Amino acid sequence: MSGNLFIVSAPSGAGKTSLVRALLGINPHIDLSISYTTRQPRAGEHDGRDYHFVARSEFMEMAARGDFLESAEVYGNFYGTSQTWISHTMSQGRDVLLEIDWQGAAQVRNLFPQAISIFILPPSLEALHQRLVGRGKDSAEIIARRMAAVREDVAHVAEFDYVIVNDNLNEALRDLNSVVLAARARCQGQMTRHQNLINQLQEAK
Repeated sequence: MSGNLFIVSAPSGAGKTSLVRALLGINPHIDLSISYTTRQPRAGEHDGRDYHFVARSEFMEMAARGDFLESAEVYGNFYGTSQTWISHTMSQGRDVLLEIDWQGAAQVRNLFPQAISIFILPPSLEALHQRLVGRGKDSAEIIARRMAAVREDVAHVAEFDYVIVNDNLNEALRDLNSVVLAARARCQGQMTRHQNLINQLQEAK
């Protein structure tokens, strides 16, 4: 039995993290992959819940051992996804969600062509800027860099299977959960999960 692998990407400030947290709150069959990162924790973040915070030297050692399914440098910090954890979790029939950027998404698709990728768009450039300022996590310089990166991020939207505009959180959550539920109901996966039921029905007289 194998679960599905979902990739969720978005420009910074599009509401990706809020959407993912809301999805995990209503869908008990999906687990979030916790990335490793070399950046410092922000206020309110906890090791092992938001990220696995590691020193740059430790990250490089893990990368050299091939521990990461994908890794990327973003704004001077490194991020990576544990290949071992993902393989084990999916082998238990659990769905796994990766919250990563388009670079990481491209790496994952090369290794997992069956991965289902979803790109989250903000409703407008103005709304994106307001969200970045409103969350109060970044300096004006960092916000300017994130806004400048939007064009490159969105240039890769056509590489994804689904696109969701996050104008209203509840509506965007409904759309995201619909993608997850539809993927779980695909024939191949259901035949594996419910093989005993299918066999019983075929043997019915």
